[in-house]
Amino acid sequence: MNVRAQISMVFHLDKCIGCHTCSVACKNVWTDRRGAEYMWWNNVETKPGTGYPTKWEDQEIYQGGWEKNGDSVSLKGAGRIRGLKNIFHNPNMPTLEDYYHPWAYKYSDLFTAPEGDDQPIGRAVSLVTGEPIDIKSGPNWDDDLSGTPDYARKDVNFQNLDAIDQEAMFQLEQMTMMYLPRICNHCLNPACVGSCPSGALYKRGEDGIVLINQERCRAWRMCVTACPYKKSYYNWHTGKSEKCILCYPRIESGQAPACMHSCVGRIRYLGVMLYDADKIEQVAASNDKDLIFNQLDIYLDPNDPNVIREARKNGVHDSTLEAARKSPVYKFVKEWGIALPLHPEFRTLPNLFYVPPMLPAMAHVDEKGLYQTKTTDMFPNIDQNRMPMKYLASLFTNGDTRLITHVYEKLLSVKLHRRNSTVGDLNQEQLNSVVEKTKVGPETADAIYRLTSLATFEERFVIPPAHREESIEMLESTADAKGETGFGFKLRPKRGL
Repeated sequence: MNVRAQISMVFHLDKCIGCHTCSVACKNVWTDRRGAEYMWWNNVETKPGTGYPTKWEDQEIYQGGWEKNGDSVSLKGAGRIRGLKNIFHNPNMPTLEDYYHPWAYKYSDLFTAPEGDDQPIGRAVSLVTGEPIDIKSGPNWDDDLSGTPDYARKDVNFQNLDAIDQEAMFQLEQMTMMYLPRICNHCLNPACVGSCPSGALYKRGEDGIVLINQERCRAWRMCVTACPYKKSYYNWHTGKSEKCILCYPRIESGQAPACMHSCVGRIRYLGVMLYDADKIEQVAASNDKDLIFNQLDIYLDPNDPNVIREARKNGVHDSTLEAARKSPVYKFVKEWGIALPLHPEFRTLPNLFYVPPMLPAMAHVDEKGLYQTKTTDMFPNIDQNRMPMKYLASLFTNGDTRLITHVYEKLLSVKLHRRNSTVGDLNQEQLNSVVEKTKVGPETADAIYRLTSLATFEERFVIPPAHREESIEMLESTADAKGETGFGFKLRPKRGL
């Protein structure tokens, strides 16, 4: 058993209001630099939708992630042989148009335009080329647009839904949407690390955060292709690749990452998970039907004496073990089983988990023209959700509708319990049957409710104390050395020869 510590996260989608405060906070801290204008290390997408960059989930286009290869896995579109063939021309990378052309407005024209009959305007100018452009897309261009032909109907996750189910979702009375915030998953089996020809990407031993060494990076951009979540970016100004660093300077000083600290809906949780590194290859190479279960099983019980003993042998500090025992992520993922990884079929074993949103019920317009829901109960059954289980299973469970349904049943049981506790107007027989089916008793339901709705800052973010006493970066303010790099390095990255 090779026990290691991993900083992991949970996003509770039922609480996300799509305000993009997280995206703006990240942008202001890390990517407000030349060459990084188009980068959004944190972005919020509307689902159904094509996301950012466009159709990032379609690995037939981008060839990201891993694929099963016997008892092991191999990179789909990168790796030593494929990488060598494509090292000077990589056809599987998203283009700038797949992201968007960052722009600013030429406000000076409003004041310097000659007198005339027309109202002067500030034209949009590309921040990359400096030329005027017609704006066609942006990082949240399809925000709140559920059901549009250009975005929602081209969602990759519809491939498992038949035409009738798809069309039903786009009827006005049944239309629905959800927000999906995304950052780097800091995976256990990161494809970006495995793809880098120069070895610039690495996974920190003490907390599992995936970083890029800016001095070693030679801009081969294999990481951009290999990451199936498209969270590695190329800085056209410095000639280096960049990605989310999980605000490690903040974590090392006991602060939550900027996106999490600023979250208005308080949807974000961060904590330590312990895992068995010896099982990574075996789990990544699991059969499709066992993949997600094996990934969840790789995380270990921080209260198990054997796990504690092996972790100490590996140099995991007692304070980190204590943080693992208090981790909110462990509760959501392992104890309660209501948080799931995004697209586990990419086989990167992501460490960002999502609690699915409780979606509205089906509805119709009756003969009198009145809007009516298709349920008489206080809370609709799972099969009356507007978003089909097949769609949600495509996002979170590698197509396993039984597992996503079971998670929804647990979430519904919490709602029923709290309603009965506060109002007491529900059928006791119904409550008992739900508890028997989901195994979510009153104590567990109250614990889920507490951490979901009433948790303090310290309960949502359990950050282990840093133990990198000899790291000079911890002795200085990264903001003082930010310059044009955004990383706090004393030596600015330069283009490789």
